[in-house]
Amino acid sequence: MNNKLVSRRTGEVTGFQHPVLVTTTDDVEGREVTESLGLVRGNSVRARHVGTDILAAIKNLVGGEIGDYTKLLAESREQALDRMVEQAVDMGADAIVGLRFSTSMVMGGAAELLAYGTAVKLRPTD
Repeated sequence: MNNKLVSRRTGEVTGFQHPVLVTTTDDVEGREVTESLGLVRGNSVRARHVGTDILAAIKNLVGGEIGDYTKLLAESREQALDRMVEQAVDMGADAIVGLRFSTSMVMGGAAELLAYGTAVKLRPTD
């Protein structure tokens, strides 16, 4: 569904290219929204690993970024985005506008990451 975007400096995956335009704004410069197709959303629920929690507790004592948690949230965010985009493509959308993220605790040690926006059809402005 998507192509990986890789950092030239580090070689790490930094994001993905999707088959539809995805933006946090409500409109797209140079294009006009011709039809609103409705809400699209994707979610991902991830749980922490006990080994990671122990290392995080130690890291918490000395400070700094907890890399395993950062990676876990980044993977969850990309999975939620992919699921949202897949729904928009199935609806025939050209873009998703008004992208937002939301997180919530599902249970101790597990969190949901939700991506949502509005699927729309676009046309170039004159």
